[in-house]
Amino acid sequence: MLNNTTAVITGASSGIGAAVAQALAAGGSTVALLARRRDRLTQLADTINARAGGRARPYEVDVTDSEAVRTAIDAAANECDGIDVLVNNAGSGTWGPARTAELAVWHNVMAVNFNGVLNTTHAALPHLTRAAATRDRGVADIVTISSIAGRKVPGPNSNVYAATKHAVGAFSESLRQELAEYHVRAGLVEPGVVVTELTTSGRDYAPDATKPTGYGLLQPDDIADAVMFMVTRPRHIAINEILVRPTEQTI
Repeated sequence: MLNNTTAVITGASSGIGAAVAQALAAGGSTVALLARRRDRLTQLADTINARAGGRARPYEVDVTDSEAVRTAIDAAANECDGIDVLVNNAGSGTWGPARTAELAVWHNVMAVNFNGVLNTTHAALPHLTRAAATRDRGVADIVTISSIAGRKVPGPNSNVYAATKHAVGAFSESLRQELAEYHVRAGLVEPGVVVTELTTSGRDYAPDATKPTGYGLLQPDDIADAVMFMVTRPRHIAINEILVRPTEQTI
């Protein structure tokens, strides 16, 4: 499906990012793994490379550092012969009353969830447009992992987190309109509650995935399936938005 392509995945050291990386690699793509935790990146790369045909390269980088991001993405394009897919997955969360929030925490979440998407997308765009114009596949893809909180504020105490997800939604839609003529598809995957580090931290006010109901909650592999669906459509089809909730989730 994705033979002779290269995919960059941010936040690839765990959870959704790691699941997406493994799915794309299994589909034939060379995967460039970007995250801060080098030990986990190396372990994931070793796991992928141990499989028949697996090709993965780890790049230790903080998505809030625009120059480091550009260096890593340019290196990935050089070492992996271009970039066909960018998956913006790196994310952070903060939940709680605005009146007691620390401003530095708000700024950090904005830096990761929104500025990080700007940094990676800006660095990858020249490579993506080149791939769409020159490779047989004829398209390139930008997929951003957002949240249901980017469609509708889910309730009190989700203030800045919801704001960042609304922002990436607007950014993705503007990219879709601008890049359509260049055959770069831009889309969002908006999960409900997924079992990840963010939802099992036990932090006050955070979504809690530690007590699933009868049908269970979403797993990282479920989100990876949605990403794979988006990037493997024929080039005349652009899937611009996928909302995925657990069956029993009502919010």
